[in-house]
Amino acid sequence: MTDILNNNLSSPLNSTLSKTSIIPKPITEYDLRLLRIFVSVVEHGGFSAAEKGLGITRSTISVHMSNLETRMQLKLCLRGRGGFSLTEDGQSVYRAVINLFDSLNDFSLHVGTLGKELSGELVILCADQLDNKKQQKLARVIELVHETAPNLHIVLDGDSISNIERLLFKDKAHIGIFPGYQQVEGLNYVPLSSEPIYLCCSKKHHFFNIVDAKITSEDFASVAAIHPGIDIDFAGREQLKKLNLNAKAYQFDTRKAMILSGKYIGYMPQSYIQQELNAGEIRIIQPSVLTYQFNLSLVNKKSPREVRKVKLLRNAFRSAFNLTDK
Repeated sequence: MTDILNNNLSSPLNSTLSKTSIIPKPITEYDLRLLRIFVSVVEHGGFSAAEKGLGITRSTISVHMSNLETRMQLKLCLRGRGGFSLTEDGQSVYRAVINLFDSLNDFSLHVGTLGKELSGELVILCADQLDNKKQQKLARVIELVHETAPNLHIVLDGDSISNIERLLFKDKAHIGIFPGYQQVEGLNYVPLSSEPIYLCCSKKHHFFNIVDAKITSEDFASVAAIHPGIDIDFAGREQLKKLNLNAKAYQFDTRKAMILSGKYIGYMPQSYIQQELNAGEIRIIQPSVLTYQFNLSLVNKKSPREVRKVKLLRNAFRSAFNLTDK
């Protein structure tokens, strides 16, 4: 364990300390205790405020802080009539210690999962609603996961693409489902589905009763249209250039509501509007020309902290969606 602690200190914290620092190598339990007291003092905003949280007197805290500064040969904080504040070195050490303790927590979580049945949260995030067919496949994914690891607490939720990417990188989510048009370094993308997407209007829109051949490019440029709000592929961008984009809807359900208002035209996959098509509430405009592909990807961090959970999910998706995984 002391070797691990020493390795953790060798990057952010060790670079912060002066070359003459007398903190011993390997780092001792006493050093870690002093660092925890330092963090508590900083987060409480001073010695007096930290007394209750630490369960020791102000004078004892002062002795520990002096010992830490002596061992580091650094002035970490200022205290006096002006109140408590960190020096520049103190701020740097605080950030490095937080990184150190985060690394130790990650290590403990990782070791805690080895050789044991999977437990804790399993987080799946979608950037959009799934159509009925994909929902059935996702239900199969959940079924497979539960059969394999019944103690997992499955979290299935929606979020924006940018937030899902951020949560994947922070190991706060295990799998994301969203379009992979703009691929980010550090994430792995597996094609999940692909289907054509078409320009639509509702029966309340004046295009509804006009035959396709009589709707001109000038007509498209004169009516309000919806931008999908995300980066799409080249073919999709070329299609959007033909429209008067003065509204935005990131999700298909909100976009469909805007189309049903009769005030906007917009692109939708047929699978999401089949019920409205059958009921005559929505029509597709020039389907052979005004179309592009909508591609969904299964996305995970390339080097996730909880590898076994991600592997379990990828295997379940591979089976339910008949994927050729990488």
